[in-house]
Amino acid sequence: MNFRIWALGVALCLLTGCSALLERTYSVAEPHSSKFWESEAAGTLRAENHQDVVNDLLLLIGQHRETATLRLYDFESDLAVADTLEEATTEVQQETPLGAYAVEYITASSHAQRGYYEVAVRIGYRRTLEQLQAVVNATSPSALYSLLAAALDEGRTELAVRMGYWGEDGQSRVEDAMSQLREERELTETVPWVVNYYPGEEPGLVEFFLDPPEEPGEEDPPEGEIEDGETERPEGEPEEPEEAGGEIPGSPEEGEDPQEKSEDAPPSGDPPEEEENPKAV
Repeated sequence: MNFRIWALGVALCLLTGCSALLERTYSVAEPHSSKFWESEAAGTLRAENHQDVVNDLLLLIGQHRETATLRLYDFESDLAVADTLEEATTEVQQETPLGAYAVEYITASSHAQRGYYEVAVRIGYRRTLEQLQAVVNATSPSALYSLLAAALDEGRTELAVRMGYWGEDGQSRVEDAMSQLREERELTETVPWVVNYYPGEEPGLVEFFLDPPEEPGEEDPPEGEIEDGETERPEGEPEEPEEAGGEIPGSPEEGEDPQEKSEDAPPSGDPPEEEENPKAV
């Protein structure tokens, strides 16, 4: 019994001496998120470089915001601000899928403040908020067949898909998906679907119009146009008589003197004289 108590005491002494070996250091890793909004100014975005301005503009476009205020920090001069705004707005509208799809124009004007530049941004759109909210995300063009089939089942007339990956054969896969679906749904005789790629050769967003309007036929000229060989006649002007196959009413016959005919005929407007009939005796 005494031996057990002694062994327990020795063990406790050893544990207290090795307490440093049991210490652990814990660290918590949190995902990094850039802060774009100013904390003290509601509705105001901040940026410190070109990429921040691009991110701010894309954030505004995703919310379909027409006007906003940006605060630019760490810019050395008015010229540096003007160059950055021009490059960023051009990049967003011409080189990003969302900007090329939705934006009509972007304007920006800056004013120097103490410690920063304040920029007033105005964005014009050619897509509605509902169209932006209806954009579908897909990992690759292989998902287009099922997305198009679902759009037809829901009776939708347009579909916009943002691609995570395009690939070299992306456009051919788009055409194959459309051809297969049109054959299965017996739509080959209808008006072809319209496809638009944004922003260009390597698109990140594909737009489909599944019910485009029919083009006017060539045999029916649009209203107001005249077919070849016809001349336009002013309204109210009588048609000219045909030369062949008839004579103009009231014209003298061939070989007849117009003056003789005029002497025999009663004057215009006077009734012919009545012939006196003798009374019977």
